[in-house]
Amino acid sequence: MTRIVRKKFKRISLWVFCLIIIASCDNSSEHYEAETETATSLFECDADNGGLTLPSGFCAGVIADSLGFIRHLAVNERGDIYVALRNTRLGLGGIMALSDSDEDGRIDQIEKFTDIPGLEIQLHGGSLYFASENAIFRYELTNESLLPEPSPEKVVGDFPEQDLHGGKAFAIDNMNNIYVNVGSISNACQEEEQVAGSPGLDPCPELDNHAGIWRFSLDRVNQVPGQDGEHYAIGIRNTYAIDWHPVYDKLYAVQHGRDQLHELWPDIYSAEQGAQLPAEELLEINDSLSYGWPYCYYDKRLEKRVLAPEYGGNGMLIGRCENYPEPLVAFPAHYGPNDMVFYTATQFPRHYQNGAFIAFHGSYDRGPFEQVGYQIVFVPFTNGTVSGNWEVFADGFAGDGHVRFPEDAEYRPTGVAVGPDGSLYVTDSVQGRVWRIIYRDSEAASRK
Repeated sequence: MTRIVRKKFKRISLWVFCLIIIASCDNSSEHYEAETETATSLFECDADNGGLTLPSGFCAGVIADSLGFIRHLAVNERGDIYVALRNTRLGLGGIMALSDSDEDGRIDQIEKFTDIPGLEIQLHGGSLYFASENAIFRYELTNESLLPEPSPEKVVGDFPEQDLHGGKAFAIDNMNNIYVNVGSISNACQEEEQVAGSPGLDPCPELDNHAGIWRFSLDRVNQVPGQDGEHYAIGIRNTYAIDWHPVYDKLYAVQHGRDQLHELWPDIYSAEQGAQLPAEELLEINDSLSYGWPYCYYDKRLEKRVLAPEYGGNGMLIGRCENYPEPLVAFPAHYGPNDMVFYTATQFPRHYQNGAFIAFHGSYDRGPFEQVGYQIVFVPFTNGTVSGNWEVFADGFAGDGHVRFPEDAEYRPTGVAVGPDGSLYVTDSVQGRVWRIIYRDSEAASRK
């Protein structure tokens, strides 16, 4: 551009320059919206939304299927997808890398690497983090290759071996720390596990090494629990739905509540109460706090924590439970929260900004009643706290029939992630299906 040096042009030049800046800002906004619209308009939703029921303006399509026992997933800036595989009963596992090489919106390239079973997988700082049953690994990625470098670093290892709640879920904060869930090894820390009427151990020895969240630095390798890192929070029976909110700079998790209140304490709880108690809890996780397990559980009907029967409770007593934090949200019992992601993209309407999408795997132990909870739900957030009632966002996973047993469910959502254009991705653990959900309002749909 020609440089104008005369004084009489300085004011005009400044005025023109300001107009250019304003125009470029406007164009940037339009360019971003155009990119988002292009990314979503190239994607053809299924006529039946892949079997899902969604809010008005949203549609979905199946982008991959029959992948096996897939769990959580992560999506990179190119739209490539990494999914964790885990079936400990059959000893199957690994990581799948999925790519849409012809850009038609459907996966056409599938590569598998490592055979280690794992639950959690995330992208951070150009690396792929993957959790096995007893370690957190870091794979280095390059922009040119779908597959990472073959030899990962071990960030943390030697987590205790356990049969129950062996999967490790984690979240990564804005300061390069990783928060790892280590689930309980029992239902309620009884003296005799799963024996009716057996009292609870007090104090519960599990809380030393299990039923809590540990924090480690990603700047170090070969760390060992108990020697490195810190015991960040305790009294959380198990959480696979854990995420760091990048805007509010806080850690949140959804706890899997305890089971078998009726089976273990039939004189206190009816079968119906056993199916309806306790709540699955959305918690704000803070340093050095205990969240009550195994001594207490949250009763959604009473809207309070009550003392567990193993510790002298009768379904109404509060006792020591008044000392533990309240949940932000109490979900129905046995829904099985298996993943959570905060939505900080802009494709979806403003209502969804900064809120949480939670994948509920569905119940398995509500007999003799039907199983429920095979859904993706949404929780609105404002200024770091819940700002409205939770709502069902995606339904229809279980199919049209009655679900008396978990095996009756056609699909069970188990992972949820946000793509670079703001699309929401959901995985299923039954048939290995992946959905992509986009927002397309009536005006955009008419231009398609």
